[in-house]
This record gives sequence, C-alpha cells and structure tokens, in this order.
Amino acid sequence: MRPNLWIWLVVLSLCQAGSTVGADPDKNLPAELRQVLDKLLDEKYIEGTVKAMEYLRDNPVTEYYAGMLRYLHSKGSSLHMLQNSFSSYFREIVLQPRKLATDLQQMDTSTFLLSAKYFHSGMSVEIAFTTIDFGDVKNQLTQMPGGNRSLFETSWKKCLPSISSSQCLELVIEALRLTSAVYLQPEMVLNMPKDLQEETFKNITTVFKELYDKMAARTQRAIYEWMRQTLQRSYKPPGLSGSGSWITAENLWFLGRYIVHLPVEEIQKISLNEIRLFINYDNATKQLDSVYDITPATAKAFQERIDASGFDLTNTSTVYRLGLLVCFFDNIQELDTGEAHSLLHQMIKCNRLKGFQVAVRKLKSQLLELVLKNQTLNESLDSISDAIAGLSFTQLESLSPQAVRSAISVLRTVTGWTKSQMIILIDKFIGDSKQLSLFNISQLGELMLGVSAGLLYNMSAEDLVQAVRGTLSDHAAQLSPVQRMVVVSKMVETMDISSVLDLLNGSFLKELSLSNLLKVKDYNITRLDHKELRRSQALYLYNVVSVGKPGSEIISFREFVKGLTCEQIQSFDNTTFLPVAEVFKSNLDLLSPHQLNCLAWKYQQEAPKLMPPLLLATLPPAVLEDITQSVCRPLLFSLGRTELHLIIPDSTKRNEVIRRALQCLNYTLQDEYDVDALGRMICNLSPQIIKTNISVKALTEAFMQFRSCKRLSNDQKREIQTKIREYYGDPTAWQPELIQDLGPLVTFLSKEDLTIVAEKFPDILLQLALDVEGMVIFQDFLAVVFSALKRAIGNNKLSSLTPDCRGLRAPSFDQILKLADANSYWSAQELSCMSTQTFIKSVERLGALKSFDIIQLAALKDKAKMAWGPIRSWKKYQIVALGRIALALNETEIKELELGSIDTVAALSQQTQWTPTQARSILEDFLQDSGLTVDAMKEWDLIGLGSLLCAMTGHEISYLSASTYSAAAARIGEIVCKVEILQELLKKARYGFGNVTDWYNFILKEIGTVAAGISKEEIKVLNEELMPYFQPASIAALPSEVFKELSPKQLANLGPENAAIVTESQKAVLSIEQLSSLQVAVDGANSNHLIQMLLSASPVLNSSSFHGANLFLLWAACIIVYLIA
Repeated sequence: MRPNLWIWLVVLSLCQAGSTVGADPDKNLPAELRQVLDKLLDEKYIEGTVKAMEYLRDNPVTEYYAGMLRYLHSKGSSLHMLQNSFSSYFREIVLQPRKLATDLQQMDTSTFLLSAKYFHSGMSVEIAFTTIDFGDVKNQLTQMPGGNRSLFETSWKKCLPSISSSQCLELVIEALRLTSAVYLQPEMVLNMPKDLQEETFKNITTVFKELYDKMAARTQRAIYEWMRQTLQRSYKPPGLSGSGSWITAENLWFLGRYIVHLPVEEIQKISLNEIRLFINYDNATKQLDSVYDITPATAKAFQERIDASGFDLTNTSTVYRLGLLVCFFDNIQELDTGEAHSLLHQMIKCNRLKGFQVAVRKLKSQLLELVLKNQTLNESLDSISDAIAGLSFTQLESLSPQAVRSAISVLRTVTGWTKSQMIILIDKFIGDSKQLSLFNISQLGELMLGVSAGLLYNMSAEDLVQAVRGTLSDHAAQLSPVQRMVVVSKMVETMDISSVLDLLNGSFLKELSLSNLLKVKDYNITRLDHKELRRSQALYLYNVVSVGKPGSEIISFREFVKGLTCEQIQSFDNTTFLPVAEVFKSNLDLLSPHQLNCLAWKYQQEAPKLMPPLLLATLPPAVLEDITQSVCRPLLFSLGRTELHLIIPDSTKRNEVIRRALQCLNYTLQDEYDVDALGRMICNLSPQIIKTNISVKALTEAFMQFRSCKRLSNDQKREIQTKIREYYGDPTAWQPELIQDLGPLVTFLSKEDLTIVAEKFPDILLQLALDVEGMVIFQDFLAVVFSALKRAIGNNKLSSLTPDCRGLRAPSFDQILKLADANSYWSAQELSCMSTQTFIKSVERLGALKSFDIIQLAALKDKAKMAWGPIRSWKKYQIVALGRIALALNETEIKELELGSIDTVAALSQQTQWTPTQARSILEDFLQDSGLTVDAMKEWDLIGLGSLLCAMTGHEISYLSASTYSAAAARIGEIVCKVEILQELLKKARYGFGNVTDWYNFILKEIGTVAAGISKEEIKVLNEELMPYFQPASIAALPSEVFKELSPKQLANLGPENAAIVTESQKAVLSIEQLSSLQVAVDGANSNHLIQMLLSASPVLNSSSFHGANLFLLWAACIIVYLIA
C-alpha cells in the first residue's frame, strides 16, 4: 500500500534529525535493499536507481523504514547528503557525457539493458509524489554535445557481443537511428560478429541501408566488407564443382546501395543468369535509381554484364530499368534518334549523382546532337529534357519566339540556366510586344531572373501586385537588387505605404526604403508577424508600434528584437524582464554584438543566474576569468554552437574567450567528447594548440569538424596537414574512401603528397576540385589538379589553330569544366589558342574565376572579339556573360559597349577591380546610351551602378534627386567611395532626413557608409547613444582628422562591432584617454556599472539552467523517500 503524506513527512523529519546514534544497522534488511543503498552510496547512481525500480515493482518496503535509515547513518550518510550528491552526479553527466559513458560501460550487461530500457523508453514512471519522465531525461542528454555519442557508443559496445538477443538488437537499432549512425566508425564495424542468425543479419543491415547517406565513406566500405563476408560464408554454390560467384541476384538485391562497393573484377564474374534475374526484379530499378555515389568504372562493368546477359541496352524498356547506370552510357554510335531521345529523358535523374557531372553533361550534349539530326531545335525544344540547359548562345539565338512560348512550361522547370541564357530566352518569349502580363510572368518560373528592370516597371500595377503575391515572391531572393527595387518602387508609387507593408515579404520588404517607411505613423503589429526586416526598419517600426504597447508584446514578434536599443533593454524592470527572458534567449541569433552586450548587462543586473552562457562572452574578459567552474562547460557548449566572429568582433578579445573556454578542457582535446564539446570553436584553435594539444584519440573527430571550417588561416591549415600525415601515414597507402572523408582537408596537403594522391586517384581529386570551387585554396592543390589533367590529356589535344598555337595544349570545354579554379594555370597563350566554340560555351565559367590575372583576362577578351565580332555589336547577354573578363576592356572599348540597360551595368558593377578611368567610362556610357541625365536617374539606377557610383563627380552628385537618393540609401550605404564623394552624398542625406544633429538611430543605420562624410562639427555634437548605430564600414571610412574629434564618452559607446573595426591610423591620432575609452567599447564594458561589482558577484549558472538537473534531483529525492516511506 502506498504510504500517505503524513508518514512521508514523519520519515523525512526523522531522516533530517538522524537515527539513534550508535545503533547497529538492521540485520533484517533484505540483501537487495542493502545492495541498492550500497550502489547509491558508492556513487553508482544509475545502477542503484534501476535496481531500486526493479525491486519496488514486486516488493513492499514499509517494514524496513527504520532499518534503511539506520543503515544509511551507519555508513556516515543521510538522505539529505545522498540527495545532494545524487543531484551533483546527474548534473555532471549531462554536462560531461563521457562520465555517463564510462559508468554505463562498467555495468554488467543485464543491468545496462535495464538502464537503457528506462533511458530509451520515454515512459513516465510515478514514484511517491512526482513523475519521472524518462523521455525528458533522454532529451536533455541528447541536446548536449556528446550526449548522443555516449548513448550510442555504450549501446554498441555493451550489446555487440549479445547482438543476437532481441533486446540488444532493438537497442543497437534504436541507437543507430537516434544518431543516424554518424558515430559509427570503421573499426567498430570490423568487430561485428560474422556468424549472426539470418533474421538478426537482415534486421541490422536494413538499418545500415536506411542510413547509408549519413555515414562516412570508410564506414560504408567497412559495412560492405562485413556484409560481403557474411553473404559469402552463407553462399552455397550449385552443382558439384563448388565454384561460382557469391554475387547472386538475391545478394545483389540484398546489398542495396552497397553494390557500388563491389570491385569491378567481382562484377565481371557474376553469372549471366543471375544478372538477368536481378534486372528483372521489380525493385531493381528503384535500387539502381538510388546509387548516387556509383563510379563510371562500376557502372560500365554492370552495363557490360547486363549487355552480355541478353538485354538490349538501347531498348527503351531496358534503359528504364538501368536506373543511374544510364548516366555512363558509352555506346552512342549504336543508338538511333528515338533511342537517344528516350535515353535523354532517363538522364534527368543523373543530376542526383554525387559526382561526374562533367561526363554526364558531355553525354547529354552528344545525345542531343543525335536527336537534332532528324529534327530542328525548334521542333524538339519541348521534348529534349534538361539537356537544353547545355545549349550554346548560338543555338538559343536560333530559336523562334513561338518555339520558346510553346516550350515555356518545360523551360521554366529546367535547372542550371545561366543568367545570359535566361536573358536570351526572355527576349524570345516576350518578342516584339515588350510587355509582361500577369499570365506571362506566372509562366516563367526561375527564368524570371532574366527579366529586365524596364519590363518589370512597365507592368500594370494590378498585375504586378498579383505577381508579388505569387510567382515573384517565390523567386524574390534570387532576383537582383535592381529587379527587387523596381518592383518595390512600383508598389510605393501606386499604393499607400501601409498597404505596401501588408503586401511585401522577405527580400522585397527588405528593399523598402526608410524614407518611405517614415510615412507610417501607426500600424497593426500582427500584420508584420513572420516578416523579415532590415535593422534600420526594425528600429523605426519598433518605435511606431510601441506606442501604448508593452515591450514584452512587441518582441514576441521575432524580428522586432532587432529594433531594441540598449536603453529599451535597460527599461525592462525586474517584473517585466523575467517574463521576456525566454524570448531573448530564443532569439539571440538576431541580436547584434552591441545588443548582446547590453542584454548581458541587463541579465547581470536582474537575473544573473538565468543568464544564457553565451552572453558571458560579450562581457569584459576579466569576467570570464572569474566565472565559477559550474559555468565553464555551459559556456563552452554555447560558444561551440555559434560563429564566434559574429558575436565577438575583436580578434584579441575573441582569443581571450577561446583561451578561457579551452581552460575548461585543461587546454587539451583528449578524445572525441572534447571535440564534441568544443563544436565550431575548433575552427578558432591556434596553430600551436592544433600542433600540440589534440590527442591521437581525438583526431578522427577533429578532422571531421575541421572540414566545416570556412575561415582557417594558412598556419592552421599547415598544422592540420601535419596531423593528417602523422595520423594516416604515407598517402601511397591511402584508400579512396579516406580521401572522400577528408574532403576539403586534402587541399591542405603538401605538393608532394597531393601528387601521389593525383596519380592514384585522379578522378577523386578532380571531383574534389569541383567541390571546393570558390573556397580559398592553397595554390599547390590547384597546380597539382592542373598537372593531373594535363597528364591525362597527353598530346592528344595539341592545338593547330594558328602557327603560334602549334605544340600547345588548348583547353577544351570539358577540361575547363573539370578544372574549376585550377583553370587559372592556363597560360595566356593557351587561352588564346582555344577554339571559338569552346570559348562561347565556357565564357561564363571563365569569367567567374577570380584568380585570372590581367594578362589572362586580356587574352580572353581578344578571344571574345574573335567569337562575337566588333565590340559595338555585342549584345546584352554577351556583356553579362563576360564577368571578370570585362576588366580587360580599356576606356575606348568600354565606350563601344551598348550600356543603355541598367541590368547590363549592374552586371558590370559586380566587379570590384575597375580602375577609376574604367569606372568613369562605364558611367558616362550608361548615361549616354540610356539618354538619362543625373537628375532623372531612378533609385534602381543608383542601385545598379553600385560601386560605379563612386565615379561621379561632386558636381554630378549635387544633381541627384534627394528623394531618389533616400529611396536607395540603404544600398548606397553598402559601398565605400572616397571621402569627398561621401561628403557630397551626405548632403543628399541631409535633404532627405534633416540635419545630422536631429537624426535618430534608424537614420544613421540606414545611410551606412555615407555617414563617413560627416563633418568635425557634426560628429562632436552627436549624442553618444547614437554611436553604436554607425555601420562598421562607415567607422573605418571616417578620416582620421574627423575620428579624433570623438569624445571619450562617444568612443566608449561605439559598441563592440564598431570599436573592433577602428583602423590603426585612426588609433594613432587618439589621446591616451580616448584609447582607454575605445578599449571599454572593445571589451564590452558598461560605463553605468562598476566592473568590480560584476567581479564580486559573477554569475553562477545553477541547476535552473538545466531542466534535466532539476528532474534528476526530484528523481533522486523520490527514489530514497520511496524506499523508506
């Protein structure tokens, strides 16, 4: 019978007072209860708890109350002491899952399985006066770094020897699914039993097949080897000879996606009858459709075997059954037009392949040529699948408008169109009408990106409104800023501003200018729910909607937290702050470093024990030195989940924070659990720490984490390269799966090691070059990739285009596609020797490369002249296609370009390396060709000019319309011009927004870099509360003679971001007092609080920060009370 509350209270009071001193423990206490108490007293809390649960299920304990109390007392303990240690233990294992893994590993299997049953069951268990939710307990663990790992690894190690038991098998399968097998290592697979019962083998391999894509390549390979050994062992060859391949049709089907690991020589041994049976399986097509990581060699081996088994590979029904094997079809000469057409349609699925897209593209092109032998392009446009994305400019130009309109439903669904191709197709689609309707625009899909600003502006307002509600919004993020601004401007011209606010979402809303937003004086906050805002918009709208509304209600609409000022954060009193603390906690990612710092101080003032650990890092470094050990790991976990440079802009302070976080790990990564805890912060480890403080046991996981780092220094990369070499040895012994797992880390290797890899696995290295395209890569890697491709070419592609080209290897289109960034190693002469056809096909890819020097670009420019004729005849899409090649155009050549369209100019303005004279030439040519005067320019013209706007003279800027400037102010505020230009633009800002001395924070935030044109007199009188609202780029652009006029108080209020961007030349003109104030801003100190107050009462995150700890505390208390109640 369950004891009542009165008895429970009496027992508890007896426990607190202690039992009779000197009394012997009760001799009649059952051994099971003694064992439970001993486990708890020995700090084996999980084991003791599980045993208690099992005992209580079948046994009453009422008669043993006093004996249990005496027993505890005789061991020098009490209920209170046990509760405290119990609570501390469970808080520790939540924060240090390694401890949990160790304790679970030490249990015998039966006790472990009982423990795991409770952890994984998610069941709720009633004990005394509370309920233990084991699902919640599990969730607390799995949300902590290393929590999932501890549950998986212990389940695997404890259950692997007993995997045939249903309980262990279920537990291992659940652990695999819970963690998506990301912690499954090749060596763990190698230890799996090879003699499993058939049902067990099928069950676990089913999960392995489900989780294939989540696993590392080496783990996939290890599982294949384990499956192969098991299947081989169970294979019974027919007949008396006892020979034959173990790869039967049934085994092929059973392997699932693991068939890609079959060696080519094994595939060649498959019985023709078995391969015939396999292809005839209903599920074979589905299986072959999913082999995304198959290689050409493996695919061709299967094709040959299927062909030999009697299937006609050119037959439409066979092609359908081949799945992704069709992507490597190489008997094109045997196909007729109809068969080529059928194969092209099946090849749509080839986009899902993980590599070899260059080969796929080439095959599609060859098939398309075959299809077009009996049909014109106009006739077949709507029936040639996604191969049309490979059509050249010339082929697209040859299309009739009618053919494009008829095929638009197909064209709109094709992925991979380039901007230039879209421009051609839109021109064909619109034809002579030069007018877009709602019906037209709804047909375009992604092709919308090729629509000109003029076409959008000339749409009727009614149609454009409907389009914004539908098709346009679907593609808003991909549209250019010019296109978006045209749409927004049209809306503003034809609707009241409140209606515009209601209508616009996402990327469109962020283009709405502050000058227009200032017309809003009242607005229903609920209509802005789920809308994304710029920070200047949020600052203004917060003020608008805050009239008569509490801040707690406003910030419940997520985006409005961007608009909170430090003063508004401070205005929450104790009563109002605590209810909104959770709102802040869940929206930290939206707050600026300045806001984070203000919020940290507010927490310190009102609720230091509730402060999210991440906020501690925004306070002065001295605070971190004084935090208690209980805060250490929560801080570490929080920092590991964020990009540090986004919350701590100053590198010196960031290094201090990293140092303090590493102190929590004793400056050493001893195993994978420490790597889990460190999280993204591993990207910030110093080269010395990487060199000396990562143990061998931690390296495998560390390498996986380093793969995701985007901002590693060269010194960090070199140390990682050394570690790879030390850990994995000489590359001559490496397997292809290791290179796949290392991914971008391979690019860190020395030139000698890369050469070895290139010789062994040229295809993998070339694929890696495509995977890392656009990243900052060591030149050694690119050089080796280029050399590897040249070796593969040999002398087969020597050019004979002109006498100057004899003996040179001219790049082909396929080679250019394969080389990615390594194309920069073509010499200018080799680039000059490429064929005109190759240039036209590859111009956009070549123009996108950032590593070509001006000599190479000049060679490509000359090739453009050869391909397209005189510059004056170049069309809009050709100019857009040039990319960086346009940088080689001299002033005279620029004057020959047709630049009447702002869309064309906007494409040119994407390049940032124009000389002043080139930029001036583009600007003048645009004004001349468009027929515009400066005063007639629209806001989208200014946005399209981008950095070319800096080529204007002060006199020209004076003619700009103030309203046009104001409408484009946010975008103009992103470019950095000479200070003289910024000063002229600031005059326009004064016209639009009033005198600088009357500005609000949202105005300063809106105008961005233009604020750097402020005068000495104006900056002196700026309220210090406005200082954090300068854009960082505008602070860096301030002339030193103006910057030095900032008072110490203004400098102290710059905010962390702005203080971190101050240049050395700016610091050089500051006084000692000013420098000290600047350091206050860098550190995140608060002039309204004494640092010493913080140090004397530094925040301590108690158990309330971890719901799981509370839960375990209740669990601990109730277990003991229930035992003695």
